[in-house]
Amino acid sequence: MGGQRGRERRESGGDARAPPSRPSPRVSGTGDSSAASKRSAAALGYTSDRFVLQLLPRGGPRRAPAIHRGYHIRARAVERSLRAFLMGTRGHPRSQVVSLGAGWDSLYFCLKDAGLLAGSGGRFFEVDLPEVASRKAALISGSAELRALAGGGVREDLGSVKYSGDDYRLLGVDLSQLALLEGALRGAGLDPATPTLILAEVVLPYMQVERSDALIQWAAGHFLRAWFILYEQIHPSDPFGRIMQNHFSHLQCPLRSLTSYPDCKAQQMRFLQRGWTECHIMDMNEFYRSFMPGEEQKRIQALEPFDEFEEWHLKCSHYFILAASKGEASFAPPVFSRMEAPLSHRAPCFAGTVAASFVGAGEAVVGLKRYGHCSVLLAPDVILTTGGFGDHGGRHCRLTELHILIKHQEGWRSDKVRLAELEMAWDGRLFHTVNVLRSGWAVVLGGRKSPVSPALPPLCLKGLADADPLSPGNPIIELAPLPPVEGLSVPRWRHTSTEVTHEGQAYLFIYGGCSSGQLVLTDWHFLHLEGLHCQQIPVEGPVPAGRHSHSACSWAGGVLIAGGLAASEELLGSLLFLKPSGRGFRWHSLETCPPLTPSRKASDTREEAIFAWNESCCCCSSTSAFLAVWDGMRIPAQCRVSLKTSKVSFNLGSLDERYSHTAHVHCGKLLLVGGVWLSPPSVPGVAMIDLATRALAEYRIDTTFLEWPLMLHNHSSVIVPDTEEIILTGGGGNCFSFGTHLNVSPVRLDLSSIWRAGL
Repeated sequence: MGGQRGRERRESGGDARAPPSRPSPRVSGTGDSSAASKRSAAALGYTSDRFVLQLLPRGGPRRAPAIHRGYHIRARAVERSLRAFLMGTRGHPRSQVVSLGAGWDSLYFCLKDAGLLAGSGGRFFEVDLPEVASRKAALISGSAELRALAGGGVREDLGSVKYSGDDYRLLGVDLSQLALLEGALRGAGLDPATPTLILAEVVLPYMQVERSDALIQWAAGHFLRAWFILYEQIHPSDPFGRIMQNHFSHLQCPLRSLTSYPDCKAQQMRFLQRGWTECHIMDMNEFYRSFMPGEEQKRIQALEPFDEFEEWHLKCSHYFILAASKGEASFAPPVFSRMEAPLSHRAPCFAGTVAASFVGAGEAVVGLKRYGHCSVLLAPDVILTTGGFGDHGGRHCRLTELHILIKHQEGWRSDKVRLAELEMAWDGRLFHTVNVLRSGWAVVLGGRKSPVSPALPPLCLKGLADADPLSPGNPIIELAPLPPVEGLSVPRWRHTSTEVTHEGQAYLFIYGGCSSGQLVLTDWHFLHLEGLHCQQIPVEGPVPAGRHSHSACSWAGGVLIAGGLAASEELLGSLLFLKPSGRGFRWHSLETCPPLTPSRKASDTREEAIFAWNESCCCCSSTSAFLAVWDGMRIPAQCRVSLKTSKVSFNLGSLDERYSHTAHVHCGKLLLVGGVWLSPPSVPGVAMIDLATRALAEYRIDTTFLEWPLMLHNHSSVIVPDTEEIILTGGGGNCFSFGTHLNVSPVRLDLSSIWRAGL
């Protein structure tokens, strides 16, 4: 399982079938890969679609879980749209659906089999390139069940209509030829006066922008009452968006409209300015949280092992579902009403920038293109990196070599580490923890080889203090297994281990994570470092929600825990403090200003705004302080309130919920570095929380001088003593749809601007 998941698997990604004027074989062929992914998802139970198995009788390779999830949420969004349209038009004698770039889609057969088309008196039209439509018509003709559902099927070899059934028409037309498209649809029986739904799933981006715009405007003018359902990509300029664009460009299928319409607002205006009277839109993260029932989420989570959370959330933030409508307002309700869905993500407020630069000294820093690893400081100028998944001689795999970064006057250089025992080797684990102890050795805990193969035994790294990075040859470190830890029965990864002291004894506080068969672990353990056994220490206070992919730092004798991902895969915005108490420790929830998770986003009245201010802002809680802001006086910099003419829109939560970040306590400040949040196209930078005043600010990372997209998740980071810099190593992941993306080199983050600005 681990080897299979470790290999890079690519999804051609395109679902478009209609390029601008001369169909490209590259574009027309992407439908085959998309259909194979749909077939793989249906075969594993993600969708209830037995018809795609008939349209594609020959099984292809099993796709990755992240791809299955992507096609599941896409199918649910389209299904919701179709059901809403069909239910809303039941009072009309007829209705019709036009699926543009339908490819091998089985939507018609699923709806017909479920009885949703019965009694509608309408028709279902599918349009794709002539060669694709002809191949699909042959498959339908060869299946008794598909022919029976379509009814009275006639396969036609001449003209645009390739297959004609009782209520089903399959047309072969190039979508960029608008006059031909209109004529073919009219000839097949399309009625402009009948309520119509037009469906386009990842087809318009491959057309020239002026042609796709013309198609949208034509549809608004051609039909009296219509919906337009659109599913495609957004956010081309952030790091993940750049990787997505590079993928499609490499396939010679560039996303032509993405630059002109880069976000949800631009797509919404695109339709409103071309004759559509209403337009609702949301990205797929928002759709998942708003419209995916909890029971369905649990069902999907249980289908197969999954550990690609970062790429899943990033991909969902780069796709959207849109529903535009025109005509009688009452003919069908909006698919995604603003009253049903939450407000769009607020834009983060950045207090400044942190410069990122390449750490190499005139030569490439090799061996550190990886993710899921762990980097720790051995000495002020030596960083050790262990484990992870990444590049090894041009091949992507779990890594078994240890590397060090050594600082010189000119910069940093990398080197391999030799192990004292030739028969010993790193076991390829990732998402583990490494703690360098005061005694000069390090303990390695947890990790996994695959989501069904956790790394069980703890490891010991010795000889760290004696390893001379400047001596000839590679530094030598001893790697040895440790006996199983008594009391730590559940293997885990994506956890944290943090050094604490209790009654003069040193412990590692092991918290959270996930394990095989358990989405999130809610337990914690105190590992006694001398006896290597877990000891019961009293912990009081409200038990926090279980989490993984969070951060943990030692502070004031306890542990600061920030962010993470819950069992429901919801991002957490809490800041917890495990504080030493009389007999043990006690859980505390620390409030920051602005709060990590604001209690309200907007208020309509002065009184409600005052209440929200008093509830949310810990540094300006007086009503008089708020009224000064309301009446247009000087706004306290740390409160970040946006004033409008008749409404106060709170942007107090400048630090969004996040996970897969790293953290450090430095000079009385908690620094959160990178991670994943749900506020695209912005990406997390460096958040700083003053632990004395609890004031916080988010700083954007300036990557102007980097030549590659900087991925700020699944990385590791080390704050260099007596400096104002953080060294960020590795980072990235395997999206499967768009390939493995890894940061090319370690990066230096210059914190001097933060210290100069203060909070």
